[in-house]
Amino acid sequence: MDNSAQKSLLPERHPTRDFFITDIFDNLPFKDDIASMSHPLFSLSKKKDMRELEYKSGDNTLSIIPSMRGLPTIFDKDVLLYCGSQLMAEINKGNIPPKTLRISSHDLLVATNRRTSGEGYTLLKKALDRLRGVTIKTNIKTGKREITSAFGLIESYEIIESSRVKDRMLRLEITLSDWFYNSLVGKEVLTINRDYFRLGKPLERRLYEIARKHCGRSPEWSIGLDKLKDKTGSTSSLVKFRFFIKEQTKLDHLPDYTIALSENDIVTFKRRTAAPLLDLDDMPHIKPETITKGQRIVDNAGTGWDYSEIRSQFTGQLMNGFKPDSPDGAFINFVKKKVATRP
Repeated sequence: MDNSAQKSLLPERHPTRDFFITDIFDNLPFKDDIASMSHPLFSLSKKKDMRELEYKSGDNTLSIIPSMRGLPTIFDKDVLLYCGSQLMAEINKGNIPPKTLRISSHDLLVATNRRTSGEGYTLLKKALDRLRGVTIKTNIKTGKREITSAFGLIESYEIIESSRVKDRMLRLEITLSDWFYNSLVGKEVLTINRDYFRLGKPLERRLYEIARKHCGRSPEWSIGLDKLKDKTGSTSSLVKFRFFIKEQTKLDHLPDYTIALSENDIVTFKRRTAAPLLDLDDMPHIKPETITKGQRIVDNAGTGWDYSEIRSQFTGQLMNGFKPDSPDGAFINFVKKKVATRP
């Protein structure tokens, strides 16, 4: 990316962090569910969007009905991405996570590159209202089951706020919808680049999702401009949409992918070879009983190590390409070496 592309991205609002958020923040990737990547569920407008949307693909139908607060925006989706990543972190440890998550709103804002000011918390509340209020009717398959039902993107949420500090949440609980939860438990998810949260234009975020879903790790993927417009859910004219795509080819700042537009209106996404994508499913699997054994070793050693920090460090090695012959044995040896000395 050139300097002009960097300038058009949102700033890295939290370049330094003096606290340990979760394993997923620094090591485990954010996860996006394939169903919402495939269908334009989220509005690309920054203004209140009261449209009722309906999409058909083969035997699948998808209807999206806004609440009085409007359709959820693609920026509201940050909440689901954070919750989904928390959930997948537990699943990949061998745990079965609950549908209701208790999370730190501050950590969510930092992890998704949002402001932690009073305005940041106000915008988060509005996002929760739109995610809770929207009605989705679908028979999309998730978790190897077909569900035809109506639901919100989140089932419910609960906020406990500080009485001393204005617009500060002490606790945030979110209960996910069965549809979204099933897609995560069924591992119908893809890893997304954290730089996704630096994309400031709604259509840029949607283009990245489409590239990630359809191009993936293939060298390239092409689609007609008019079909791409429909796939994004853009309400712009084809002329305006073409202009936007041309601008994107110049900016060239989508994470992981470049965009090219031919004279006959064919859009081609190409994967950047310098930024290969890695999914947790590609990494060596560690058995749940091994994770439990590692915890016991740390507890018995009593040398002051935080077990989550040790797991985080080992995960970082796996993501950097370490492929041991025996992942379970390598992990236990790693734990033993760590606890032999104090942190």
